[in-house]
Amino acid sequence: MPVSTPVDGFRIGYDRSGSGDAVVLLHGWPGDRTDYRDVVPLLGGNCDVVVPDLRGFGESDKHAADPSQQYGAAAQARSVAGLIRELGLARPVIAGYDIGSRIAQAVARDHPELVRALVVTPPLPGIGGRILDPQAQREFWYQSFHQLALAEDLLDGRPEALRDYLRHFWSHWSGPSFTPDAGALDHLVSVYGPPGAFTASIGWYRAGAGAVASALGETPPAREERITVPTTVLWPEHDPLFPRSWSDRLDDFFHDVTLDFVDGAGHFAPLEYPDRFAAAISVAIAG
Repeated sequence: MPVSTPVDGFRIGYDRSGSGDAVVLLHGWPGDRTDYRDVVPLLGGNCDVVVPDLRGFGESDKHAADPSQQYGAAAQARSVAGLIRELGLARPVIAGYDIGSRIAQAVARDHPELVRALVVTPPLPGIGGRILDPQAQREFWYQSFHQLALAEDLLDGRPEALRDYLRHFWSHWSGPSFTPDAGALDHLVSVYGPPGAFTASIGWYRAGAGAVASALGETPPAREERITVPTTVLWPEHDPLFPRSWSDRLDDFFHDVTLDFVDGAGHFAPLEYPDRFAAAISVAIAG
């Protein structure tokens, strides 16, 4: 597996396959670049597909750096932009779910000249104070937990405890017709289980980049500051973190956004509906 030239001291591991129009796929938490194992073949030989492990994940670098400086959305976006430039990708479509969605949006906001289009799932801006609703807070407890040293004490370097923890999210966040794959969970335990790996993965939350902190701090931008890159949003029916009613303010943050609802599915977009995800990428490429 190749690795990128360091940006801020972080080397990014990635897979690359196919040829044609460029596509970059960004994974979620808890996940890694293998989240897209069912999407990449659907894009076939028509696309030059790059799937990185984000900073702190998989085979990319993990540093004991200040999370606020090195693991937030802007820092992750710098690595993705650096990879796009290094590989000479010509304005790729960037697709992402979960934290990969937030990072894709950051790339489009900070480096719009590098991006043809976005295909993303929640989290999306516009949630605001609704993140504090009682039902929402019952779901977002883990983001506060990840701020505690207790999270490291209980889970870091403890594969069996970590297996139970990750299984909870895979089972609870997925749709009713999706059965989490035992082999995929084994893989995640293998990459999140070594000492330091879990702690690196939650650097995102310790940087204040989680949905709760982001929603409470958001303000609709001036019209000229909205994301200008054409954006397709796929919003699933059964994501317990992000109810469909929270999709009502997208026009306050994007110049050109198309909202598509995905019935029957939960949070794990590339695993639960890879056909629909790949099709949206193909439409974005066609423009």
